[in-house]
Amino acid sequence: MTKSELRKIYLEKQKSLSDSERNEKSLRIADEFFENFDLENIRFLHVFLAIEKNKEIETSFIYKRLWRDFPQITTIVSRVDFQALTLENLKFTADTKLVANKWQILEPATSDAVEIEKIDSVLVPLLCFDERGFRVGYGMGFYDKFLSQCRTDCLKIGLSYFAPTAEISDAKNFDVRLDFYITPKKIWKF
Repeated sequence: MTKSELRKIYLEKQKSLSDSERNEKSLRIADEFFENFDLENIRFLHVFLAIEKNKEIETSFIYKRLWRDFPQITTIVSRVDFQALTLENLKFTADTKLVANKWQILEPATSDAVEIEKIDSVLVPLLCFDERGFRVGYGMGFYDKFLSQCRTDCLKIGLSYFAPTAEISDAKNFDVRLDFYITPKKIWKF
């Protein structure tokens, strides 16, 4: 299936999750992350803030634990630059004030920017992924552009409620493949 076909199917599946299913799956994904990834050499970790209306994975289970148990790691989230159509990377702490952008996505109100070269790992939002490591996002290309600018050794980890689909038929070689995908039941390595 194509990205647009899969986007429609998986967005509907994601939105149909009950709040308890969403929390349970998000917590399992967080547990898989902490049990299976060595965070000793990570200094800057980029997380995403869930888009509530789309019932994205609740990443607070990850970033709140990072703040508590790994204070040496600086957490970062994005803010959309609507003029340049890029993502800005900003420090994110328990004290960061968040505001909704024009798409109703929460973003930091501050401008404490972090250079992209410093980022050691990125947790990537998505709707689905395939058995080759390609992902389907919301189709705006913000994360593909951002990930293509990250260091080659930056660990790119997708978070997904669902197991992979066989193939995204219109994925191209210039699409950024991720290194790992964490689902509630399994970690997929590429």
